[in-house]
Amino acid sequence: MHCVAILTYNNASFFELGCAVELFALPRPEQENWYSSEIVSFEGGALTLAVGMQMQVKCISSLEAFDILIVPSWPVSNKTPCALLAREVSTFIQAGKRIYSFCSGAFLLAELGLLTNKKATTHWKYAQLFQQKYPDIEYQDDVLYLYDKQIGTSAGSAAALDLGIEIIRQDYGYQVANQIARQLVLSAHRSGGQSQFVQTPMLNAPGQFAKSLDWAVEHLNQNIDINSFAARASMSRRTFDRKFKSTFNLTPKDWLTLQRINLAKNILETQSSSIDRVAELSGFNNAITMRHHFRKQLGVSPKSYRSQFSAR
Repeated sequence: MHCVAILTYNNASFFELGCAVELFALPRPEQENWYSSEIVSFEGGALTLAVGMQMQVKCISSLEAFDILIVPSWPVSNKTPCALLAREVSTFIQAGKRIYSFCSGAFLLAELGLLTNKKATTHWKYAQLFQQKYPDIEYQDDVLYLYDKQIGTSAGSAAALDLGIEIIRQDYGYQVANQIARQLVLSAHRSGGQSQFVQTPMLNAPGQFAKSLDWAVEHLNQNIDINSFAARASMSRRTFDRKFKSTFNLTPKDWLTLQRINLAKNILETQSSSIDRVAELSGFNNAITMRHHFRKQLGVSPKSYRSQFSAR
């Protein structure tokens, strides 16, 4: 069981805190060994959230009892972390434990030096300030979330849910993560490499683009011609390509590859089919092609992935 500390403070953002609670603190009786989570603070007494709501949380002086630290938000200026918090987070990361920030939570990680010479992201509206304050951090403005070893950061605000689902996927596998995503009514199409910036959020034919994505996901084991894919969205090929770029920061072909990898991961976790059969069922031409994409995207072979996750 993973023990999770959800860190908060006086005048914290309510939405990102709620995302952390929804993802990691709600009971999931259908899932064995689910997260054990607590909302904690290094500030004593009742806390007031940004919306004026008061909340009583557990006041702590140590993070030793926890395995994962979630930082849903942090003031972007004029809030220096206390010495105790700084010391505990430093000890936490040195112990090899994991820290994830949502939205402005990256400012705390940056302030404590955890992101120096690393890649990180935060909400686009804080990008300029973040880069000015922390020039030694490689800021990424075209992603929803990313990892650098044991640390993860996400853009704001709904990207917190995307990062959270990815954390769950790594801890409990693809099938459980998808189940939680469905309960949260989240899109199955968003991955960390997608852009924060959607240039054309409204379509001339509302719903056709989303319907084309759903159709593709249901037919991944078939040879999907990109021109036909675009026609299903009622778009020209050029418009279709631009829409993919602005929405996912991917080409349609690369997006299909990622969806096929996700499908293959699900099959590897839940079925005992041969690697060749998994490649066929997930739409790769052959096992060699699937292995290539697994190593490129995940850093492991399909066989290694199965050995890691199928028992879960």
